[in-house]
Amino acid sequence: MRLMTLLLAVLALLAGSDTAFAHALLRHAQPPVGATVKAAPDELLLIFSESVEPGFSSVAVTDPHGARVDTGTIRTDPKDATHLLAGLKTLAPGTYKVIWHATSTDSHKTEGAYQFTVQP
Repeated sequence: MRLMTLLLAVLALLAGSDTAFAHALLRHAQPPVGATVKAAPDELLLIFSESVEPGFSSVAVTDPHGARVDTGTIRTDPKDATHLLAGLKTLAPGTYKVIWHATSTDSHKTEGAYQFTVQP
């Protein structure tokens, strides 16, 4: 009986650990990951699985030659802190690389990269 109680207690702790050790994972992006878009966006939207801190996060967007085309400013949507927005300069047709580093409100860090293409 004690073994069963101990086992249930361990399982309960493990079940609750998912939220205690959560990280802000990229759920969606606009332009989408790997997409080809007809019109060049003026802003990049990254949607995470939990709220992020823009002051401790970063987004860099580079053109096909490796030059930065983001404005250097990022912010969260005032209505939804899982939405991270990054300003973009005028984009010419080509393939762009997005490199992001996100720090969630519970201070966990994640990072990633993807590409999207602007059609001619």
